[in-house]
Amino acid sequence: MNLSFFDQFMSPSLMNIPLLALALTLPWLLFPSLTSRWLNNRLVTLQTWFIGQFTSQLLSPINPKMHKWAMIFCSLMLLLMTLNLLGLLPYTFTPTTQLSLNLGLAIPLWLATVLVGMINQPTTSLGHLLPEGTPTPLIPMLIIIETISLMIRPVALAVRLTANLTAGHLLMQLIATAAFVLVNTMPMVAMLTSLVLLLLTLLEVAVALIQAYVFVLLLSLYLQENT
Repeated sequence: MNLSFFDQFMSPSLMNIPLLALALTLPWLLFPSLTSRWLNNRLVTLQTWFIGQFTSQLLSPINPKMHKWAMIFCSLMLLLMTLNLLGLLPYTFTPTTQLSLNLGLAIPLWLATVLVGMINQPTTSLGHLLPEGTPTPLIPMLIIIETISLMIRPVALAVRLTANLTAGHLLMQLIATAAFVLVNTMPMVAMLTSLVLLLLTLLEVAVALIQAYVFVLLLSLYLQENT
């Protein structure tokens, strides 16, 4: 039994070896690979259709030269969705509740979009730091503010994903604990609490999918801004 509600967010280890790398590797085994046959099964067909719809919707407003990012965005989307959904199963660990992991995903990709803008269109990228028509006395202050807002983007990406998943897991554990405690004293209240837990679980499934999509969508918007 957990000594604290926050113990569920501690990275598990076996013989002092962190199992976070294993948790990041196993989800890839759940996805079927394409075969050399003319016709694939329904699962592969559904997966291919989803990837095609996702990439076409995500990359349609982006410069065609940057469509080479499709593989990165699609792989990141599938990874985040799988990790978020598997974390809702009992006796599992959600790696995306770790801020360090989310920062490790957000910072390199955000930095890559900034470098793409600096290489391809340096004047336009630097022009984002100073809005057009700014009064001369406010120029230094606005440059500092825009630079800070630019640097805080990866932190906002990581914190958004971490906070939403952490809050949902904590709320689910609180309601589940209340249902177990009340099952002997107030069975009807425990049943109602279990119903609320079921509805909250469905909501968390939606949150897990939406947060993965929002993470990738914001990265695509940063790329669009720099191309």
